[in-house]
Amino acid sequence: MEINLAHLTFCTNIYTGESWAAHFAVLKDSFPVLKAQLSPEKPMGIGLRLSNLASIELLQENHLEEFKLWLNEVGSYVFTMNGFPYGGFHHTRVKDQVHAPDWTTAERLDYTIRLFDILAEILPEGMDGGISTSPLSYKLWFSTDKEREVATATATENILKVAGKLKEIKAQTGKVLHLDIEPEPDGFLESGPEFIDWYENVLLQSGKLHNDIIKEHICLCYDVCHFAIGYEPHVAIIDELKAKGISVGKIQISAALKAKLPEAVSARIAVINELAHFDEPTYLHQVIAKQNDRNLIRYPDLSNALADKKNKNSTEWRAHFHVPIFIEDMGIIQSTQSDIKAVLDYHKSMPFTNHLEVETYTWEVLPASLKVPLNDSIVRELQWVKNILES
Repeated sequence: MEINLAHLTFCTNIYTGESWAAHFAVLKDSFPVLKAQLSPEKPMGIGLRLSNLASIELLQENHLEEFKLWLNEVGSYVFTMNGFPYGGFHHTRVKDQVHAPDWTTAERLDYTIRLFDILAEILPEGMDGGISTSPLSYKLWFSTDKEREVATATATENILKVAGKLKEIKAQTGKVLHLDIEPEPDGFLESGPEFIDWYENVLLQSGKLHNDIIKEHICLCYDVCHFAIGYEPHVAIIDELKAKGISVGKIQISAALKAKLPEAVSARIAVINELAHFDEPTYLHQVIAKQNDRNLIRYPDLSNALADKKNKNSTEWRAHFHVPIFIEDMGIIQSTQSDIKAVLDYHKSMPFTNHLEVETYTWEVLPASLKVPLNDSIVRELQWVKNILES
């Protein structure tokens, strides 16, 4: 739905179903119910997530035409897509494989170009369209700086090939499409400063394309959860991006876990035991712990942080576990909901993108105490954002 000249939606990676038929079946069952409650009179956008398999199947037979007809019938449109998870994302162990195949591979390049071919077909006239993607690769897969340097160079070459493809699409159709790179803890690009450094000193310095073309088609996906985990200063990062002419293609509106760690032993144990309820085997739940001296310790998963729970120098943990954005206080632990409010308040006063997507994909693995029926949860999240943007 359109709010203050921006399009607000949710990401369909919350739904199960890796084949196109399975994913479309869930969409047809769920989306009309959501739209009736959230945007009954006006069109409502969808943030579409397609696995590699689904992207191939959607282009077979007449599936794409059927989807376009359905979008028109229900009063919907697709303006943003999630191209980060390539393979299975539910009912399987994902963990670090969410980055595979990475941007050093032809598989990732081909998948992303296929998604853009689909988006170019279904994007309404007069809108720009974006696809979010992984932060090049995963740091822990490489043992030396040299290996990471080579991988970064290869990944950047493939990113530039996408930019070239998007330049061609614009020339042929007039539609402006952009690849939105999503920093994440332990990704090659895991913070605002790392993304900006790569963008300015690697991507723009490649000489492969004119800088104006790169800046039009390669953007940042600002996942609030990921930036909050790193204790990053949102306003300062957004201002720096603006000053350097680097666009934010999409805000992914998501909340992480956070918890202050009391000095008292019994209270500290209680907090850590509560966090342990979120240690589940499907997704990566990176933790960044703030120390007494304000330095940060990075753990690749929640289980690693729990193994170091006796570290008395840690004063706060933030964990990569997307929790419903309408919940801030969960008793002795909290969410980073205040970070979302800070980003959206800034956006209200100085808009810096027109793509807004709620991304809480963890519904199936949430502790029972946080589970609201799926459709109700999606409605509550979007309504919560809508209330902030319209207040």
